[in-house]
Amino acid sequence: MRVAIYPGSFDPITNGHMDIIKRSCVLFDILIVAVISNPNKIPLFSVNERIELLQKAVAEIPNVTVDNFEGLLVEYASKKNAMAIVKGLRAISDFEVELQMALMNRKLNPNIETLFMMTSYKYSFLSSSLVKEIGKFGGCMSQLVPDIVLPDIKAKLKNS
Repeated sequence: MRVAIYPGSFDPITNGHMDIIKRSCVLFDILIVAVISNPNKIPLFSVNERIELLQKAVAEIPNVTVDNFEGLLVEYASKKNAMAIVKGLRAISDFEVELQMALMNRKLNPNIETLFMMTSYKYSFLSSSLVKEIGKFGGCMSQLVPDIVLPDIKAKLKNS
């Protein structure tokens, strides 16, 4: 069984995230989309809210599950018997940060590979931070996030 982890903050999930999920789920038997708590960021959505949004967004993809974790990614991946970590890249700046993490993960556990996947050019500009900023100022988010979670994101931004 080929298991992979796609980790991220997903605060909130974007169509860029969905692009990586849809493309990587065909490469593995199970893709676990894992919500992490990043102590360097102040999230808009709680971990449980992010999990709920992700579950709605991936409900139609049978081999994708949603989970969350704290601590070291490679330890979590090992517990889940994952063979790979999937990381989405938008730009060279993403690669520099992700390469350093991938090399450290490889040092910690050489049995888990990191797969870098370039996001579609349609979403190369997209980030959760931009979605939140656009939404806070009343901009159109309809092609930035999955339609099924758009009302939830709008409601959260309105009440924040």
